[in-house]
This record gives sequence, C-alpha cells and structure tokens, in this order.
Amino acid sequence: MDAQSQWTGLDAGRLERIGEHLERNYIGPGKIAGCQVSVARHGHLAYSKAFGQMDLARGKPTADDTIYRIYSMTKPITSVALMQLYERGYFQLNDPVSRYVPSWKTHRVWVSGEGADMQTEAPTRPVSFRDVLSHMAGLTYGGGLPGVGIQHPIDRICRELKIRSAGSTDTMQEFLDKLSQVPLRYQPGQAWMYSLATDVCGALVEVISGVPLAQYLQDNIFAPLGMKDTAFFVAPDKVDRFAANYQRGPDKTLKLIDDPATSAFTREPGFKSGGGGLTGTSADYMRFCEMLRRGGELDGARILGPRTLEVMHMNHLPDGKDLTQVAIGGFSETANEGVGFGLGFASTMGQVQTGTLGTGDYYWGGAASTIFWVDPKEDLSVVFMTQLMPSGTFNFRGQLKSIVYSSIFD
Repeated sequence: MDAQSQWTGLDAGRLERIGEHLERNYIGPGKIAGCQVSVARHGHLAYSKAFGQMDLARGKPTADDTIYRIYSMTKPITSVALMQLYERGYFQLNDPVSRYVPSWKTHRVWVSGEGADMQTEAPTRPVSFRDVLSHMAGLTYGGGLPGVGIQHPIDRICRELKIRSAGSTDTMQEFLDKLSQVPLRYQPGQAWMYSLATDVCGALVEVISGVPLAQYLQDNIFAPLGMKDTAFFVAPDKVDRFAANYQRGPDKTLKLIDDPATSAFTREPGFKSGGGGLTGTSADYMRFCEMLRRGGELDGARILGPRTLEVMHMNHLPDGKDLTQVAIGGFSETANEGVGFGLGFASTMGQVQTGTLGTGDYYWGGAASTIFWVDPKEDLSVVFMTQLMPSGTFNFRGQLKSIVYSSIFD
C-alpha cells in the first residue's frame, strides 16, 4: 500500500477506474471533449487528473489550470456569502426579504389564468430569507433555463420585464424591484422550484453589505481561500486557459456553442448572476469544497462557523420530505428520489431511495455538467469539471460515486 492510500483510506488502484471509465465511455467515443476529476479525503488529494481536450478546434489538451463556466455551482458560493451576513446579525432565516426590499411587500401569488385574465391572491406570509436560500420562495426561472422554454404564464411576465435577460445591465435593486411585479408561482414555503432565488441571494448580499457582489465575493471568499482564478469573467491574460463549451446534438455529435475566444464570459457582465455567473478552475472549487468539509475554515481562513454550515446542509423541505414530494417544474441539477434540500445545497437522505452510495453528502452541479459533492461522514470532497450542455445528458455524479465510494477501504 502506498503512503497516499494510507493517508486517504482510498485504494489508488481502484481510483484509476475513474480514468478508465471516462476514457472508455466519454472521451474515446467523443461524447465529451475533455474533463477533470479531483478526489480528496482527510485533507489529502487522492486523485487529480485531466482528460481529453479543453478546445477541440484548437487542439488544446485539458490542463490542470483550465478555466470552466461553473454556472449553477455559483449558487453554493453565493449562499455561503449571504450566510456570512446572517452570522453578522443582519437577518434571521424567517425574516421577510421585504425588510431590505420594500417593493416585495406587494407580492401576489398566482392562482389561475394568464394575461388580463390572471387570478392572484395575497401570500399567506411574506417571502423569507430561508425561502430564497432553499428555492421555496415561489419564484421561477422565468423560462430562462438552458433548453427550457416558457413553461408558465408568469414566465411571460418575466420575459416582458426582461428579468435577468442576456446582456442585462439592471442594478441589483432594479432586478429585485422587477421581481416584485411578478406573481409568485405558489405560496412561500409550500413547494420547491429551481429558480432565480439564488440570484436574489446575490442581490441581497450587495444590498445588505453595501458592497458590489463581485467585490464582496473576492474580499470574503475568493481571496481568503486562494481561489485566484474564480470570477464573473475571464481576464484577457487568462483567455488561453478558457475551455470551449459544447452541446450534444440530435445526431449525438458535439457542437460548439461558446468559443472561448469570443465568449461573453471574456467581458465583464453588467448584471452579476449569483445564481450562475462564475467561471473558475477545478483547483479553486476544490479549495471551496475543502473549506466546507473542514466546517467553514481552510488554511487559517474562517469563512463560516461550523454550526452555520451544519444548518445549511440540513434538509429544510417541509416536514422532512424529499424533492419527489414537494418539487414542481421540470428542471433541476439533481434527481429527486431520496434527496433533500438545504440552504444552497441538495443532500442525500438515503442510499436506498437514491440508488447511489453515500448518505449525508451535500452537493450541486452546473448547466455545463460540472458537479461537486462534500461528504462529512466520509471526510470526502469531489469535483468534476467538463463543458457539455445540457447537464442532464449523462449521469456523471452517480457513476463517479460508484467508483469513488467503492474505493474506500477504511
């Protein structure tokens, strides 16, 4: 047994199945261009390898410092930022968001119909901070999800108001005030729907702290954790490290949908999306995961208190239910069976229901098929980076869990 295996309790030989699996099933057949996988346990990196290419047209191999669009893996970072303000006493979880956004006092809830015939009712209670952190606020994605069209009458209102549309220059306050004009999809706290709620969390970080969101994240999370390549856009001197983004076409071939040389991600956006706007490296995100695994601290930098973090990955769904019982809408970054949701993270409630190894882990993913998870029980962090849309194309999470957990021997 090598020293690395002794430190990590992970069989190095069995971990090599990760590369064999990815090369055989994805890289070789051209289902993805390239990817990176990092596995750490007990604070030691047990596996970290890059595969394939980050840019097929330019023939550039995936490198250790390749930069990716992490899309919704922005959400846990933004949620941590908002909970830092919770720790400073700015709000309680059950406080109404309208304490900081007065226009939200006028929210209505959709009942039926659309347009001039739309029927609404008053909310039974105001939208709370817990609601926006857990996607239970009654917000939708406004028809703005990749590959998902307008699904509901209130999505049309979002489109008409140009809420978080591409190229938006709305201020955070303008974004929040526009959302006050959109009826909620359901009564606050009564259901779960993947939504613009984490963009709201990002806007609240800026409104409450008085610091622009990008600067707040840099000062309070990225700089302390040494996440030197994570930002809302890729700087000019880093564009050569930026991966191409692909889509799987009807003929099952890869189609380039975002060239790194001309990507919108190479320019600073007007509206900074706390729900999906960040880019970064695998190494950076592993540092974020390791902070989570260690209870909110890494290398002497305390980001959150351990008890705050523990509350964040508890299941906050009503009556301890899983997502099959409360989720509405056709899109998420997780399967629903046996899965709970906390304040910015999904969590595995039971191995039997999910059909995957590992319970008590918490995680999320991004639209370009990036994933991560942190398992406090197994003292484990895993990051997987690739650039393939949409994210539900392949079950990378389930496959990697099978290989990683079956490699644990202690």
